Amino acid sequence: MSVQALSDILRKSHHIVFFGGAGVSTASGIPDFRSANGLWNQKYGRNLSPEEMVSRSFFEKDPEDFFAFYKEKLVYPEARPNGCHRALAKLEEMGKLLAVVTQNIDGLHQMAGSKKVYELHGSVLRNYCTRCHASYDADYVLQAPGVPHCRACGAIVKPDVVLYEEMLDEAVIDKSVKAIARADTLIVGGTSLVVYPAAGFIRYFRGDNLVVINKTPTQADSNADLVIREDIAQVMEEAVAGMEEE
Repeated sequence: MSVQALSDILRKSHHIVFFGGAGVSTASGIPDFRSANGLWNQKYGRNLSPEEMVSRSFFEKDPEDFFAFYKEKLVYPEARPNGCHRALAKLEEMGKLLAVVTQNIDGLHQMAGSKKVYELHGSVLRNYCTRCHASYDADYVLQAPGVPHCRACGAIVKPDVVLYEEMLDEAVIDKSVKAIARADTLIVGGTSLVVYPAAGFIRYFRGDNLVVINKTPTQADSNADLVIREDIAQVMEEAVAGMEEE
């Protein structure tokens, strides 16, 4: 019944925005970052949280261990879009979806065909030299032995990912907030809404339908018009298929 209710909302909506987190990509084989890692610390004799491992200060202080963690736990070159990614691309193709605002860094929304994607935390697919700003793809970083260095000037190549202790891109924030403010339906999916400032963006929503799809409770549930606690890949795929059938 909840999927049918979502189909009905999608059918009636014209300016949908999807705000997503790590749970969107778990069906593609990318684990939730927060479950990432007692094992890594044991392996390297560290006593640091995953958040500390991908902080700006750790990147600068210990780039060898930063990239060992980064390559092993944050980059999944074999991952492919799942039903949620494909459903959102379909909604955009139908002219119903204004934008995807994502906290994910995997690029799977674009791989599925979505064009208007605002990546709040950047992307592992983009990398740049910290000195001359030359661009490099994910393969360059993954194949580099240890720390990747720029072919042109020799400086360290940094993933275009917002690390802890770094600020979000103001332009991306502005576009995300404006899209959410314009939406008649906001779907919050695969996120527990605990990472700020991104989680606070939903307060700009003034539309008709707030939908939350997440396996665990979120702080937005009490204000939502529809809450679904099921697998988001299956829910979105079935909901979009259902709206097309009628």
